[in-house]
Amino acid sequence: MNNKFNKLTLAAAITAAFASQAHAGGYQINEQSVSGQGYGHAGRSSNINDASIVYGNPAGMSFLDRAQITAGATYLNVNTDISNVEANRFIDSGVALGGAPNGNQIPVGSIPGGNSGDMVPGTAIPFAFYAHPVTDQLAFGFGVYAPFGSKTDYEDDFQGRYFGNYTEVTVVSAQPTVSYRFNEQWAVGAGVTYNQVEGELRRQLPSEATFNPDLDIDSRVDGDDEAWGYNLGVIYRPVPETTLGLTYRSKVDYTLEGNFSATDPLGNVVRADTASLELTTPETVNFSVTQQMSDRLKLMFGASWVRWSQFDQILVTGSQGDEITNEQQNYTNAWAFATGGEYQLTNTLALRAGVTLDFTPTNDEDRSVRIPSDDRRIFSLGAGWTPVDAFTVDVAYSYLTERGTFVDQGPRDDLLNGLGGASYSADYKNEAHGFGAQLTYRF
Repeated sequence: MNNKFNKLTLAAAITAAFASQAHAGGYQINEQSVSGQGYGHAGRSSNINDASIVYGNPAGMSFLDRAQITAGATYLNVNTDISNVEANRFIDSGVALGGAPNGNQIPVGSIPGGNSGDMVPGTAIPFAFYAHPVTDQLAFGFGVYAPFGSKTDYEDDFQGRYFGNYTEVTVVSAQPTVSYRFNEQWAVGAGVTYNQVEGELRRQLPSEATFNPDLDIDSRVDGDDEAWGYNLGVIYRPVPETTLGLTYRSKVDYTLEGNFSATDPLGNVVRADTASLELTTPETVNFSVTQQMSDRLKLMFGASWVRWSQFDQILVTGSQGDEITNEQQNYTNAWAFATGGEYQLTNTLALRAGVTLDFTPTNDEDRSVRIPSDDRRIFSLGAGWTPVDAFTVDVAYSYLTERGTFVDQGPRDDLLNGLGGASYSADYKNEAHGFGAQLTYRF
């Protein structure tokens, strides 16, 4: 294998890493509260149920009447249907005529393999929060949660494997938090976040002209980093029945240092290198309002904005500091809107429901097989049971359906040492089921 093969393989692998993490923002994880999941997170910044408000709006801690711990998890089951697939292999026309490569690719047949779909494994997303009012005005808290994450794992002979067949990226955040309530109307809060990111990305490279999946070279990169960010929040209650909340979460800048390897089917490492890339997860703003309609009923509305427009390119550098790739992404800022409600059926049982519209930052030109997502609608139901004053059990169920979308990638001409290429296009339809449970204990 020559140096060109090494650079192109490394570029493809690390580009996939960056794109996957970015798309995890499009798949931004909302699972930091099961009580909030029940009403579609419509009151994320304004509805103060339990210690999960540490994430939702740090200012809200100062309205809690006692110390409490909230912990739980949501299990996500994702289903994907892939149809109308076209996967073709190409060869340089100059090579086909027995000459030198000229850069013009001509199709020579389809890529062998399958498209079974359902490439997202079932995943549980845990969280835990603690809030402690020190005085009537001052409160401290702490939380551990996952703000971003994604995983896709296609079958070994996936026809789009040359564009990506495995992606796993996880961000875990720890957040110490403080809030102060000036009076019955105004409160502010702030939290510092310590964040760790880990990722592993894979794609395949053909080793010969028929693109036999049993002879592919496994190309992968893994890396990690840690960085700091912060959260700010404010709550305003013009009247006791109305609560308005506003939360800002900062961007977080990472420099991922990773290892790259390309391994043949016999387990021989044909190339290895190190690489780095700059990664920024975007800042977000959430506004919500909670209105107490009666002693038993309250309604909520929320809007979230994510500044994805700052993600306009992918810049990857090699071990010598040279530029390996610089690709345009052209993301757009994304909005999500939610509305929901909670009804106190009895003194011990609360029922919840909500609807969320979540718009994707991706575009048709750049969408990839790694995260083939589009606009989402989410329908949620939930309940909270408080058998005794100090203890609450919350459960929730959400159904997510995405607008049918497509990917159309290639033909890429960086395979087989630049002598061959591949393309992949398909229609995707995604849906997901989320099952959540959490416990809250008040001291």
